[in-house]
Amino acid sequence: MNRFQFGDSDGSASDLDEDPSGLPFPEPLSRLSFLAPGFDPSTFLSSLTNRHQSLEDLRQELRSLEQALNKELLDLVNENYQDFLSLGSALRGGEEKVEGVKVGVLSFQRDVKAIRDKVEARRQEVDELLNEKRRLRTTADIGKDLLDYADRVEELEHRLMIGEKSPKENASPDESDSDSDLYTDEDDDSDDEELANGTPAMSLTRLERHAQKFVYLTSIASRVGETHPFLLAQQPRVAKIKSTVLLDLKNALEQATAGGKGSKRDARTMAVLRLYDLMGEDVSAVAALKNLKV
Repeated sequence: MNRFQFGDSDGSASDLDEDPSGLPFPEPLSRLSFLAPGFDPSTFLSSLTNRHQSLEDLRQELRSLEQALNKELLDLVNENYQDFLSLGSALRGGEEKVEGVKVGVLSFQRDVKAIRDKVEARRQEVDELLNEKRRLRTTADIGKDLLDYADRVEELEHRLMIGEKSPKENASPDESDSDSDLYTDEDDDSDDEELANGTPAMSLTRLERHAQKFVYLTSIASRVGETHPFLLAQQPRVAKIKSTVLLDLKNALEQATAGGKGSKRDARTMAVLRLYDLMGEDVSAVAALKNLKV
């Protein structure tokens, strides 16, 4: 059907081609109708039912509107033709500009890499300095231990009267009295129980101090390393100190067992055996006890 029709009151159709002059002329299509948000062609066509216009006329009007829009676009291009040409000329040199930007980026990357290399070199330098600091600190600690070791060896030699100097020289303030009273026991009451021959009992307190000082020497040697050249050079002196302390313990053990019977004798015997154990000389203690039994 090429034309819109209206129905009569009795439901019959009348052809408008017989007298179209009496119908209102439709208004031109508005361009704004096509610019509405969410434009839908079907909705747009359904809104044209009251235009009293044939489909062919509607197509022709749409074609005319399209031609008008194309003409406007062409006129716009013609009016701004020089600007379009200038834009094209500007784009022709774009390769050189892009190359310039690329060169700048590469230069920036090189600068960043150089800075990163400097930072990495500085980090390695700091690590080396820290490691050197740790080595120096370790060396200083070892030096302190060696000095302490030498002082304690000399002190024990003086106290045990092994060295050539007087035992009172270099004695610590809390033990400034000579070890000549090794037989004066400050901490127990055994003086009233002298040996049968009148010899006073040996001081367990001083024996314990000597044993503790010797054990401390061994702890320093273990911490520094027993193969250290300085410690190896001190081995003859330390061996003599050890043998002297063990000899004193053997004499104390003999005194304890010769003191008769009773709880005091047993207490002194156990105290001497504990000193053997403190020095890690259980074997020497067993040997000393066997010799006493003989």
